[in-house]
Amino acid sequence: MKTLVVFSHLRWNFVYQRPQHLLTRLASRWPVIFIEEPMPNASEDRIEYIAAAPGIEVWRPHLRGAAHGFHAEHKAALQKLVGKCLQEQRIDDYWVWFYTPMALPMAEKLEPEGIIYDCMDELSMFRGAPKELIDQETALFKAADVVFTGGRSLYNAKKGRHRNVHCFPSSVDALHFRQGTPDHRLQKHIARPRLGYCGVIDERINLDLIAGVADARPDWQIVMVGPVVKIDPASCPQRPNIHWLGQQNYQDLPAFINGWDVCLLPFALNESTRFISPTKTLEYMACGRPSVSTAIRDVVEPYGHVVPIKEDAAGFVAACEAFLDWTPAQRAVHDQAVADIIARTSWDNTAEQMAAVIAKAEAAREARELPAVANIATELARASAASSGMAAN
Repeated sequence: MKTLVVFSHLRWNFVYQRPQHLLTRLASRWPVIFIEEPMPNASEDRIEYIAAAPGIEVWRPHLRGAAHGFHAEHKAALQKLVGKCLQEQRIDDYWVWFYTPMALPMAEKLEPEGIIYDCMDELSMFRGAPKELIDQETALFKAADVVFTGGRSLYNAKKGRHRNVHCFPSSVDALHFRQGTPDHRLQKHIARPRLGYCGVIDERINLDLIAGVADARPDWQIVMVGPVVKIDPASCPQRPNIHWLGQQNYQDLPAFINGWDVCLLPFALNESTRFISPTKTLEYMACGRPSVSTAIRDVVEPYGHVVPIKEDAAGFVAACEAFLDWTPAQRAVHDQAVADIIARTSWDNTAEQMAAVIAKAEAAREARELPAVANIATELARASAASSGMAAN
């Protein structure tokens, strides 16, 4: 394999998360082409090339169609553009990597040496998920050589659907978050104690919980860092002690987190959070900050001994009060516990282990120990037919 061709529903310059962490590391071994969802309503069909990081080129399609995402409306145009660009760059030895099953039809005419599915979220449970996503994931499982999952809950849900599934939960770049940066300029004026959250703010966040904590303790300041997406910004509670600072650069996150007294994992308990594995859990720990969470399974099971699990605003307030009243001895015990956790994981190690799985699959394919790469169009047709048959019954 000479190249990884990645289809992603997330834009490269959105929140810096799993795809960016993994692919920037894997790019030292295999050059990466990162194909984003199309930008609709363009004046002409074209691909914008962006040198995103060493070894990584982002292809951002601009298409005349009006639909959003990897919609069927874009299929013919995107297939044509991607095929032409691969040919022009003489890329003919590649594996295709999917972050969303919705991109599978866009790759029907490609001829990869192998197929990878990195299932980082249960996208079918997200707000506005296309109805065809489930069928296309079924086809992707049939076509893929390797499947990765972004957490233990996802692994348990997917392990019976493929012969070669591997669990690689969220990890952390501890050195990045340990840096002794000064307080970020956007929060220097904010009084203490400060409670903070960083990450996407969407239907997965319990906004009533945030409001409840702010109302219960008006002397505490709550700092919310991250873009508001898929929900009405007007639904975000407005209080004098809640500070909405918007999306910030990954490089700046340590300056925010290190300026908080307690970190928050205020997730709603709904279908969209059933399988999440929050990256920020370990990022908070790497900064040496205590955190409190709702009952997210991939927080409870591995980290419940250091992260208090609470269900409502009153519980969050009580946990935060306990943290703020810590003795030096209590803090030292916590610091050692989270240091032990952080020492066992890193994005470097995760990427290295994933690369080993891919290399093993590649070697098996070259030795003809794996079946021929599945025809994507055939698998999509089969999955759709099976779904139609079930619906008819």
